[in-house]
Amino acid sequence: MNSCFVTLAILFVWRVEEMAEACSCSPAHPQQAFCSSDVVIRAKVVGEEEVDAGNDIYGNPIKRIKYDIKQSKMFKGPTQDIDAIYTAPSSAVCGVTLETNGKKEYLITGKLEADGTMHVTLCDFIEPWEDMSATQKKSLTQRYETGCDCKITRCTSIPCMINSPTECLWTDWVIEKVYNGEQAKHFACIKRNDDSCAWYRGSAPPKKDFLDIEDP
Repeated sequence: MNSCFVTLAILFVWRVEEMAEACSCSPAHPQQAFCSSDVVIRAKVVGEEEVDAGNDIYGNPIKRIKYDIKQSKMFKGPTQDIDAIYTAPSSAVCGVTLETNGKKEYLITGKLEADGTMHVTLCDFIEPWEDMSATQKKSLTQRYETGCDCKITRCTSIPCMINSPTECLWTDWVIEKVYNGEQAKHFACIKRNDDSCAWYRGSAPPKKDFLDIEDP
């Protein structure tokens, strides 16, 4: 009886730890992902291997997946090219799975570690380049950066509102029931000349006093 109880207790603790490690991310507008990331690159993945990354507090080895990449463009990051990215070995702990045949290009955002390596998780914005809208691609070179002082507030249910003139209300979920909707694909939240922020849609950089959702 006692051994049965101990076994059940161990299983319970294991299950609690497993649930605690489950990956959970809040949706982010592409502009938010750009602004909060240390590195934003366009690249192909050309190789994959499992590598050791030290030990945890219990002395158990920590594994990481190393993706070798061929960078074609850096939109934000260090001066040197990134030739590899690292991620956790499982989606349960936010690990990312990428195609490694070198044919598909990705936009990859992530964090730069102290040793100069780039680490990515499921919570980062990682998208096949061909799936991105023309506006998203153009915004990577200037527009998103000009709006990094603005705050994008996600609306999950009606009513929702902003608390500051420097906020833009992101309504894709309540209108379209998807997060990769019209505002995510075609709009950027940009600061105006009066320091307020508003959604901007257009192929050219916005004028200092543009109208909301202006499309020149």
